[in-house]
Amino acid sequence: MAPRSIVAPTFVCILAFVLAVSGNNDRSPLVATFSIVAIDTVNGDVGVAVQSKFPNVRPVVPWAEAGVGAVATQSFANTSFGPRGLTLMRNGATAEEALRILIATDSARQSRQAGIIDMRGNAASWTGTECFDWAGGNTGTAWGGKGEIVVGRGFAAQGNILVGKPTVEAMAGTFQSTKGSLADRLVAAIVAGGKAGGDRRGEQSAALVVKRKGGSYDGTTDDYIDISVYDHATPLKELDRLYQLHKLFFFRSEEKNLLVIDKAICTELQSIMSDKAYKGNVFYSGPVNGRFNAATLKSLNDFMGWENYDVRIRNDDKIDKEVLEDIRANYRAWKGGKK
Repeated sequence: MAPRSIVAPTFVCILAFVLAVSGNNDRSPLVATFSIVAIDTVNGDVGVAVQSKFPNVRPVVPWAEAGVGAVATQSFANTSFGPRGLTLMRNGATAEEALRILIATDSARQSRQAGIIDMRGNAASWTGTECFDWAGGNTGTAWGGKGEIVVGRGFAAQGNILVGKPTVEAMAGTFQSTKGSLADRLVAAIVAGGKAGGDRRGEQSAALVVKRKGGSYDGTTDDYIDISVYDHATPLKELDRLYQLHKLFFFRSEEKNLLVIDKAICTELQSIMSDKAYKGNVFYSGPVNGRFNAATLKSLNDFMGWENYDVRIRNDDKIDKEVLEDIRANYRAWKGGKK
């Protein structure tokens, strides 16, 4: 796709004048990276997944705000692209308009790479002419190389100092074909990018940031997922592991995954909770008879709180399948390693 002019519409230019900060920062970190920014237009989730041969990519590349959009800023990263890009979109700019403003106000634009998406699904990606090979971006409907802004919808995937174009192709293709939540698709995409080649210099850090209105642990903030892997030999593998752990301890139960606590399950839980040697505490002191009464429910809630399944605690006769499987696995592991 041929590059377009980086002149923005007048109303956004006025906003840019107020926000503009010189991007000529000689101390900008080299964040050779591949990333994907995306939105779920159905539930409003918005986020970024990123991997880099850089010690800690989380405070540099991914920026997101619920109800606004997301930005990935990399190569010789201008970190102001994150908050300034979000401010522009919060004030009405589209992803493309915001990106053009960020580039126009940065004298070191040719060493930058960025991807950006707004809440309407508009996406744009920029790769400067001075980014190290291989470098480029994809927005699902178009490709962009060095010196180009490429626009599209749904997501923007980009990378620099890559083994080759297949890394970005794998991210784009995997994101489009994967089923599940936005986070599921972002993780699948970034892992696929790594398997397709990734950073020419290797792996070191990774991050996943997803914002959702009221999506935090206690519902008081929009911090739905925020995972950072710092200076790790296999950061993408670790990111995937931590994401699975995060889902268990921070995601609320889905109705389809609830099991009725029948006699067999109840007996099993009563037995585990009455084993003082297991946790150094007796959570259930009644008879192990498979009867799920008020005392057993109270014991189960106490035990689940002790084990950090806080958001999955219930006040009925059901238990989350994932929680039950984790309880069983942990108890088996303890029994197997008990001296």
